[in-house]
Order: sequence, then structure tokens, then C-alpha cells
Amino acid sequence: MIEIERKFLVLSDAFKKQASSAVRIVQGFLNTHPERTVRVRIKGDLGFLTIKGKSNDSGTSRFEWEKEIDISEAEALLQLCEEGILEKTRYEILAGEHVFEVDEFYGENQGLIVAEVELNFEDETFEKPDWLGEEVTGDIKYYNSQLSKQSYRTW
Repeated sequence: MIEIERKFLVLSDAFKKQASSAVRIVQGFLNTHPERTVRVRIKGDLGFLTIKGKSNDSGTSRFEWEKEIDISEAEALLQLCEEGILEKTRYEILAGEHVFEVDEFYGENQGLIVAEVELNFEDETFEKPDWLGEEVTGDIKYYNSQLSKQSYRTW
């Protein structure tokens, strides 16, 4: 239940040509406390409830628990979320042995494109696609829970 991931900005939309899938995501937060977040997500036609703990000092690892829930439950829970519902398209791109999840945001976060790669251990090496930009792992302003409060357009 420990998630290990690194996060990067994306330099261009070249990743779209390499994507094996693209799905629309709508998500909100029931809780955005610094020690834990509780997220409701609709990904395509599936609903999810996710709890994440506080990140370690590097921002690379943290507790994550996720459970699929009925889509109608997710829709109802979204109505209870804090202000700042996020909308994005998630693309999956295979690069070497790893899958990058690239999120292209809409609404108040339009223009922001972030890539994440999940790892098995913190110092694992991975192939970096040429469209991958600056690493922002651990920079909390790029956390979805923070983007729901302080949107990219306001930076």
C-alpha cells in the first residue's frame, strides 16, 4: 500500500502519439488535510475512493489505499467534495519497462500537463521519454489536492 512515484512536467504534446489509452477523469476531495487526503474519482465509467497519507521527505513515497466504488456512489460523493473539482484526460504511455501516466488538465488548470511514473523502489532507474521535462516530485503545488485549491492559472 505504499505508492512510490516521480512526477515531471511535460514539454510537448508528442506523448499523445505514443499513448496506448486516454480516459477522462473528474475528481474531487472530501479531505485535503496535509496528513491525509480523501479523493473521489470518476475515471471513464468507473468510480473510486482513494485515501493517501503524507509523503515522505523526498515526496516520492506515501501510503495509498484505493477501492473501486459504484459510479452512482462516486457521483453522489462528488457533490460532498470541497470546492475545486478537477477535470483532466489521463494518457498511458509505455516507455521501456515503465508506464507513464500523463495528465492534461482542463478548467482552471488548463495548460498544465504532468507525467507520473510509478516505481518499485525509490532509486529505481527508468527510461525518460524526450517529452519529459523538469522533475517536480515533492513540490506540493503539483499535487492534485493542492491544484483543487490553488489552480495553475493563479500561479
